[in-house]
Amino acid sequence: MPSTNITPPSLDRVRGCVLGGAIGDALGNPIEFDPTDVIRAEYGSAGLTGLTGLTPDGFAVITDDTQMTLFTIDGLLRGGTTNEASPSAVMSEMYWAYQRWFRTQNQREAQDPPDGWLAGEAWLYHRRAPGLACLSGLRSEPPAPNAPLHGAGPVNPESKGYGTVMRSAPFGLAWGPENAFEHAARCARLTHGHPTGYLAAGAFAAIVSLVARDTGFTAAIEETLTIVARYPDHRETTDAIVRAVNAAATAAPTPERVERVGGGWIAEEALAVGLYCALAAESDTGAKPEVIARALLASVNHSGDSDSTGSICGNLLGARHGRDALPIQWLTHVEHTDAIDAAAIDLASALGTPDAPPRDADYWRSRYPTTGAK
Repeated sequence: MPSTNITPPSLDRVRGCVLGGAIGDALGNPIEFDPTDVIRAEYGSAGLTGLTGLTPDGFAVITDDTQMTLFTIDGLLRGGTTNEASPSAVMSEMYWAYQRWFRTQNQREAQDPPDGWLAGEAWLYHRRAPGLACLSGLRSEPPAPNAPLHGAGPVNPESKGYGTVMRSAPFGLAWGPENAFEHAARCARLTHGHPTGYLAAGAFAAIVSLVARDTGFTAAIEETLTIVARYPDHRETTDAIVRAVNAAATAAPTPERVERVGGGWIAEEALAVGLYCALAAESDTGAKPEVIARALLASVNHSGDSDSTGSICGNLLGARHGRDALPIQWLTHVEHTDAIDAAAIDLASALGTPDAPPRDADYWRSRYPTTGAK
């Protein structure tokens, strides 16, 4: 598999990003559609304080956010992760990767033989409240890969739902900030055509790229805002990021403060809420897992789209601090973290991360074959 021409993130950061997102996703899942007063009535004045809604085996359930993040990794590993990877190559493989995810939402079991290992994972063949724009968008022909990132795209041109952002962290792990922004934004247009929908996805990927490579949040946000400002339709995305930064500089997040930043149902607000809570962790004190736990709880205890804002916050904090800083009591009780972690390790190996296990050509052909039936 090819490797990038920039320094890849450490294995700990790659695993932290992907697993952190899964923790935030599972944490927010049971209260996704609940107003704050309902959450407090159910769980007490502090709101949700840990994983709940567990399976009979004692595991917290992930949603479409983690599902689609895994298929983003799948598409990246088939489409090439070098800085020279063309938009058409990346978009083509990402389109087919998301089609494989789409099949998991509409079939009860994998085809035989499955198109790669991920498509053969039986536990993915369950609907977990997928975004309607993601579903409808994948029934459409993909947009032109080299079309300018300006104005509405042809697929769901008025949609700027959170579904673009919550799946885009792996782009930041794969590339430097500018390429991460560009590829994430273009691939977001596969399902969401509103400029804010795809530019917010690009901004998220750029921030992940920078913090995963040891840039602090403040500098990462400043650099990302410079990138976003090059695009004519950037204002809503820029304003949302600035709102998150200002909120974090003012006070620690409470449900009411989070809701003033956004609800998370649309792309720029999902990014802003996740970023606000991640930024709040930077000024917190205590052991890292405790700090990250408090930030993740803040990112889900509100009236908005709790699983997506939790997932985004978890991606950011995991990319910044690594797997070893995640709350182990939650990490060990999220479903299928073995498979989620395996995808992250494969990505790190493909990126040429020095501490990732080496893979031979037979391994890649078996796990990530050339895209199959189309």
